[in-house]
Amino acid sequence: MSDEVERDSQHVPVEYHQFDISDEDGPTGLDLDRTHNGLVRTADGVTIVSTGIHTGYVDVTVSLHEAEPSPDDGTWQEIVEISAHSASGGLMVRGMMADLEEELPVLSFRGPGDYRLRIHARGRDTAVDLAPDEVTEWYLIQAWPAPRQEAAALRLTDGYGATVRQR
Repeated sequence: MSDEVERDSQHVPVEYHQFDISDEDGPTGLDLDRTHNGLVRTADGVTIVSTGIHTGYVDVTVSLHEAEPSPDDGTWQEIVEISAHSASGGLMVRGMMADLEEELPVLSFRGPGDYRLRIHARGRDTAVDLAPDEVTEWYLIQAWPAPRQEAAALRLTDGYGATVRQR
């Protein structure tokens, strides 16, 4: 288990069932198809987190660690790990077409290099394809420096993810 370096939460704008994790200076990783796990994919150099809602806001917590933390089992319905590369040291959670009101902590907190992201999700079945006024989905992104590894699905239990994996 590792010591947490920093943690912060923010409402992140969602458009077209997604929010992004990207680095302005280069691709975050090799392409990973949406059918792999139904939660996270990488396309055109951007890591994309799939949401159940079409448009609106989701609650995202970023938790930074010096070494691999234990998964937060809690009430998470989906948990997926992927590797991500940061060319600039500016690997960040971003809205697809809108900026965050306040930035979340930079995922590549130790500068340029490779990181492991463990993305947790819950609530994606609550308002599928809708644009709710209230937050109905929550995400936790744990990040730590680590060499590249294959993507791993640790928990896949929500209905929306099952639908995405079948596409």
